[in-house]
Amino acid sequence: MMTVRLGVNPLLWTNDDLPLLGDETPLTQCLAEAKRAGYEGVEMGRKFPTTFDDLGPLLADEDLVLASGWYSSNLLERDVNEEIEAMQGHLALMKAAGVSAMVFCETARCVHLDRSMPVSRRPRLTESDWQRLAPRIDAIADYLAGEGIRMAYHHHMGTVIQATDDVARLMDKTGDNVGLLFDAGHCAFAGGDPLEWLERWGERVVHAHCKDVRQAVVERSRNRNASFLNAVVDGVFAIPGDGSLDFDAILARLAATGYDGWLITEAETDPSVSPSWPLAERSYRYLRDTARRAGFSLVAAA
Repeated sequence: MMTVRLGVNPLLWTNDDLPLLGDETPLTQCLAEAKRAGYEGVEMGRKFPTTFDDLGPLLADEDLVLASGWYSSNLLERDVNEEIEAMQGHLALMKAAGVSAMVFCETARCVHLDRSMPVSRRPRLTESDWQRLAPRIDAIADYLAGEGIRMAYHHHMGTVIQATDDVARLMDKTGDNVGLLFDAGHCAFAGGDPLEWLERWGERVVHAHCKDVRQAVVERSRNRNASFLNAVVDGVFAIPGDGSLDFDAILARLAATGYDGWLITEAETDPSVSPSWPLAERSYRYLRDTARRAGFSLVAAA
């Protein structure tokens, strides 16, 4: 039986990409409610201190650990050595916190931060782009492995690696040190099939975001040629169990791959519309029970 840990992303309390959502919510509330709900760990958010000297005591106050933290790379514009230099502060925090897999995403040319830009206009990589980018991602992943941390590459709406064909190319052109962050919600929003992705690349998954989607909002956003952020405001994402995805099937397929990392609840929400605490409490119970049905054993299960 594979063992997983349950964590939550602070997007339930404060949005990283659209500050007006949850800007008034203090970090202390996020951490306290995450622990009260039952979660063992949290991912980084924009209100988190960026050194472990400052963050560590806040986590310790709630008996939480750091599950991971997002890093935005710019490897289409700078070389491997420049990227390694740029990530040193973030990497030091990840290492000090005992993080085993670091969220990593190439954000050069991205459109997901621009509320006026339709996500349909997200950047596409040319053949020469792939020839430059894939070896650089490989080299960074090898470097991180040497530092004791796995790369968890995040396919993300509005970025150069978003859809099934992008992930297929990434997995094909890179080595095993390039691990995959499997995000069920981003997969489905991009038109992918979560079960197919896990069938094809499950053995490369080193981190998992349990994000749901509301399919009606996905379709409405496509029909309106909406931006990523406007889709978020419209409610495209939901906590696991509140949307259209079958997480019993998804987690069962993930368990069958031998996965033994974190399961992270994540959903971009508006706390003024959907208060954070009920979402945290309900999502923990749902994720705990669904993981157990899938055959996972839980660390520090409540």
